[in-house]
Amino acid sequence: MKNITLGKTNITVPQNGFGALPIQRVDLETAVGILRKAYDGGMRFFDTARAYSDSEVKLGEAFGTGYVNREDIIIATKTTSKNPEDFKKDLETSLKNLKTDHIDIYQFHLMGQCYKPGDGTGMYECMLEAKREGKIRHIGGTAHKIGIARELAESGLYETVQYPISYLADDQEIDFIRLCQKNNVGVICMKGMAGGLITNSKAAMAFVSQFDGTVPIWGIQRESELDEWLSYMKDTPEMDDEIRAFIESERKELMGEFCRGCGYCMPCTVGIQINQCNRMSLMLRRAPSAGWLSENWQAEMAKIENCISCGACLPKCPYELDIPSLLRKNLEDYREVLKGNRVV
Repeated sequence: MKNITLGKTNITVPQNGFGALPIQRVDLETAVGILRKAYDGGMRFFDTARAYSDSEVKLGEAFGTGYVNREDIIIATKTTSKNPEDFKKDLETSLKNLKTDHIDIYQFHLMGQCYKPGDGTGMYECMLEAKREGKIRHIGGTAHKIGIARELAESGLYETVQYPISYLADDQEIDFIRLCQKNNVGVICMKGMAGGLITNSKAAMAFVSQFDGTVPIWGIQRESELDEWLSYMKDTPEMDDEIRAFIESERKELMGEFCRGCGYCMPCTVGIQINQCNRMSLMLRRAPSAGWLSENWQAEMAKIENCISCGACLPKCPYELDIPSLLRKNLEDYREVLKGNRVV
């Protein structure tokens, strides 16, 4: 496993990071055990957020109680605040939850605009003040829209940008990585498994390993998942003809208009579970179908009939999908499977 440096931060870590969103779904003891095993196995970069319920608390319990030397790990977290007052509250809460006196990379979460000094929001000034006070060390931002991500990378104001990067990345997303490398901006790669649609961790690791200055944050909630990623610390997959051919076949199947399952479109005004229903066709092809064909999921998919095309979900989608149309296509496909007219 090679070490990478995240742009001008000069933070150097193994190119194998821990995404802590999923540990909010397990109990404290389990989460602490997984986090400490990740550290013991060589992981040094841990990413969380105020929005991930008690994820920060679990990180604090794992690493803020003397188990590690604080300078031996990198902690990145995020705020969804939209005004200086909430920013300051979030920062103090994160420091308390993480049981630390500083955050290595503090990020604006799911940015809809590139905050800049003097733009009237006061948000970037909050970052600068927190940095002067020593509460944060580096300023970052996260985005799901490529235009915002590029603006962050070109602004000279952000030391890292977090963006969805997987082997399904298209040309403009590869260009974004190159732009960050050119501007000495670190790239934190989220959704490296495309929200569960990617199941080949070896190919996922080999893909991201091609790019210097990038660190993937794999979403981990089970020890078995962690073991798979830790196995690559000593035997890191490299891109070869076999993996390249596999990725090409995956791209042919999955590229285009598909839902990544991020859930930013929610809640639906009529109760449709958009983030799962909108990618049901893909899940039926790529995951054991028995669970997806249960009475519960049949009922959830049937809710698509209640869609009134109100449009509330459309401006929320980072990928600008035509959600109502895509939902109806998934429902049609789903019913074909139920009738036995299509094999999964």
